[in-house]
Amino acid sequence: MTETGLEFLHPAHWKPAIGYSNGVAATGRMVFTGGIIGWNADQVFETDDFVGQAEQALRSIVEVLACAGARPEHLVRLTWYVTDKREYLGRLKELGRAYKAVIGRHYPAMALVQVVALVEDRAKVEIEATAVIPA
Repeated sequence: MTETGLEFLHPAHWKPAIGYSNGVAATGRMVFTGGIIGWNADQVFETDDFVGQAEQALRSIVEVLACAGARPEHLVRLTWYVTDKREYLGRLKELGRAYKAVIGRHYPAMALVQVVALVEDRAKVEIEATAVIPA
């Protein structure tokens, strides 16, 4: 367990996971977000750029977590829904920089799913988050 009460799970014989964890064990108070998209607090998109929307969604997740006293290092799971996996894969370096600027070098368990569309037509990414605040 780390000081945040998390244990990152990775079978010793598996290749390293880059930018995510295969599993996380945690104890404490659980915090869940709904699907957060890349618009600002006024529900206005400031950009149609994929990385810009992802960064805004991550900033919004951090704000929601803060309402419960959670911080980015308490994240145990992120589920990403994207409308274009090729754009996601083609911009991983930029996305990684944006992720580290908001979340830091903390890599919870993650899943990514390509979807046909999101409810908001301009949205290119939606992210759900789960965090656990140590007891």
